[in-house]
Amino acid sequence: MKALLQRVTEASVSVGGEVVGRIGRGLVILLGIASSDTGKDVNYLVPKIVNLRIFPDDEGRFNLSALDIKGELLVVSQFTLLADTRKGRRPSFVEAAPPAEAEELFEWFVEEARATGLKVETGRFQQYMQVEIHNDGPVTILLDSRDKF
Repeated sequence: MKALLQRVTEASVSVGGEVVGRIGRGLVILLGIASSDTGKDVNYLVPKIVNLRIFPDDEGRFNLSALDIKGELLVVSQFTLLADTRKGRRPSFVEAAPPAEAEELFEWFVEEARATGLKVETGRFQQYMQVEIHNDGPVTILLDSRDKF
């Protein structure tokens, strides 16, 4: 499971011109789910993300987490994070989980994120979305649950 985090001052996601999720200061989490992912990946990534100290303290140092600042989370499913571009010019997505499996893990991820007490908004699974991100810093970090195991 890959999670691309973007620290934001605000962000929103729209489907068909309708805003379906909006947050203030916090993190946009673009979540890619591989066919080999399980609940262990969710249980590793959610605490890692909400406790990752990437928000500045009063001295401008990365000392605060999303939990510390009561940040908000916008979680957007993004299978393209699993793109394999080693051969040719067209990305392969064979590592991406089938939609039914991915949706189940995506919902589990969102449920676990909400259990932290933070406000969590989402896009719509398997829909064409427009994501508006006001990246703060900019700070963008890629986490891969395979790095843990």
